[in-house]
Amino acid sequence: MSRKKFLIAGMSGLIGSAVRRQLKGRFELSALNRRDIPGIPCHRASVTDLEAILPAFQDIHTVVHLAASIKGDWDEILQNNVIGTYNVFEAARRSGVKRIVYASSGSVIAGWEKAPPYRDISQGQYKNVPDGFLKVTHETPIRPVQLYGCSKVWGEGLARHFTDTTDLSILCLRIGAVLSADRPSQPRHEPVWCSQRDIARLVEACIGSPEDLKFDIFYAVSNNKWSYRDMFHAKDVLGYEPLDSVENLGK
Repeated sequence: MSRKKFLIAGMSGLIGSAVRRQLKGRFELSALNRRDIPGIPCHRASVTDLEAILPAFQDIHTVVHLAASIKGDWDEILQNNVIGTYNVFEAARRSGVKRIVYASSGSVIAGWEKAPPYRDISQGQYKNVPDGFLKVTHETPIRPVQLYGCSKVWGEGLARHFTDTTDLSILCLRIGAVLSADRPSQPRHEPVWCSQRDIARLVEACIGSPEDLKFDIFYAVSNNKWSYRDMFHAKDVLGYEPLDSVENLGK
């Protein structure tokens, strides 16, 4: 029996590189990317062009969709995050892909940092945070920041639509602060920091989850003492727990 094939859209990015390191050698990987990646079969195309990306999805079992614009004007966000996400989902549907792991963002709920106690947490004012404060969960009402966060709300809504109307399974990851230095660089990063190792392991947990898991949303943060984003749901559904934490950096 041939091995399942996995496609990573946006493999050359920071998270894509981390996922590649986690999966390479144990899974048959290919990339949908704008530039070549040494040692990986790569289909070069932009997610903004549905017909151009379709060949990359042939015989693929699972797609990890990481391609997006984090910064930019509305037109760039529209093309890459709104139209591009639709194109990836539609190409997967047409090609018989079984699952998509979709890189959403903590930005879809980061607006809660305008209100206590999350405001105090994001500012590092931990002495003002009451014991037993409620964490933000996958069921908390959305409160996006910037057009980027709004585009990820669209992606989650589109994922729900596709899973309700097609055979696709789509798991959405609300990713925290994954950084090139692999450590927080400002107080606001500390509660929402996610190590490169932890995000890659969470993607792998989604890949390996039961095929009858059609749709869900999980937060991607490390095991930080002051995290206000819930990780119990990922443990309950995926059996996943982060290994790293801000407090253990350098130990």
